[in-house]
Amino acid sequence: MLVIKGGLVITMNGDDIEDGMIQIDKDSGKIVAIGKDLPVGEGDEVIDAAGKVIHPGYIDTHTHLGVHEEGIGWEGHDVNELTDPTTPQMRAIDGVYMNDEGFRDALKAGITTVEVKPGSGNVIGGLCVTLKTWSPGPGRIVDNAVLRSPSGMKAAFGENPKRVYGEQKKSPSTRMGVAAVFRDIIIQTLNYLEKQTKAEADKPFERNLKLESLALVLRGEIPFRIHSHRADDIMTVLRIRDEFGFPMVLEHCTEAWKVAEELVKRDIACSVGPLMTSRSKVELRDRTFRAPALLQKAGVKISICTDHPVIPIQHLVTQVIIAVRDGLDGRDALKAVTINAAEMLGVDARVGSLAPGKDADIVIRDRHPLDISSQVEQVLIGGQVVCRRYEDALERTPGDEYQIA
Repeated sequence: MLVIKGGLVITMNGDDIEDGMIQIDKDSGKIVAIGKDLPVGEGDEVIDAAGKVIHPGYIDTHTHLGVHEEGIGWEGHDVNELTDPTTPQMRAIDGVYMNDEGFRDALKAGITTVEVKPGSGNVIGGLCVTLKTWSPGPGRIVDNAVLRSPSGMKAAFGENPKRVYGEQKKSPSTRMGVAAVFRDIIIQTLNYLEKQTKAEADKPFERNLKLESLALVLRGEIPFRIHSHRADDIMTVLRIRDEFGFPMVLEHCTEAWKVAEELVKRDIACSVGPLMTSRSKVELRDRTFRAPALLQKAGVKISICTDHPVIPIQHLVTQVIIAVRDGLDGRDALKAVTINAAEMLGVDARVGSLAPGKDADIVIRDRHPLDISSQVEQVLIGGQVVCRRYEDALERTPGDEYQIA
């Protein structure tokens, strides 16, 4: 048994526990018990966290970690298959490089789970995957880090697909075209499912990988995760969703606060961000750090994301703190990168809060996580310490302040 002893335990599953304790089964990597004055066995390993703050590992609900590698150039850019406006058969997991430096940065920031998505150059980009940010062994095999695969289908409305295919003199080159392409492949998929149902058992059925992938959404097994910034694009997405009834999560949500009541009416969650970006294109003109607070106040479930590498993943917590500065309740801010995020990714049975039976993905900090000067001291994934800050960190070469397992 591994025991974390002392410190403030922020469970995100109930009240915080002063001078709390967490018991972890090292074999299963699961939390056994949380409370005060728990027994410590003679052979138990103990981590002394007195005076520290302990919280669930953070979750980033929208990244391109490992498929858009840093510092490499075109060789590491596997995020967009820009050869067809609809590529639902693409799988982000097939392009993830676990030795991308971004995974190390995530660990050092206390981020233990990420959603990796294809890019937004296509109307339908492909299948997403939810990963832990650490995989054991020198090969860093991505399959060993998978939490849920597939975890969603990436789609995009607005400027990006319009620009990509407009420059190629292909459809879609307008917002009307984007919506039409989206509707068309949905109808193709519905027709495919009907033919599949009617196919005779003893006769071969011609399979279509694109439509089989989209069928996962239309059968309700995974949601669309739809890139959309402007309020008019969001309403187009909702109009089509009302037409076909598929599950979905809205991504980026720059102007979602303008149509928040429409989202509440349909119970649509929002992965908000990146918040720290510049107004690099027209649809970001009305971006605001108040967006999370405005959406939360209206009753929309939110998470906060970096869209890494658009904003480096280690600044997830920075965005959370700025959102608090600009009106978001502190508890709600922490929920946005823990339990809310886990629920939006469909992995809340395992991560997002500290509770018996859940994965022991735990961060130990020297002070409260909403303090911008706080430092991550240790990170556990599955009950194993995978990241540890050296005591002499300030004397080390920048970038080498942490030991990664």
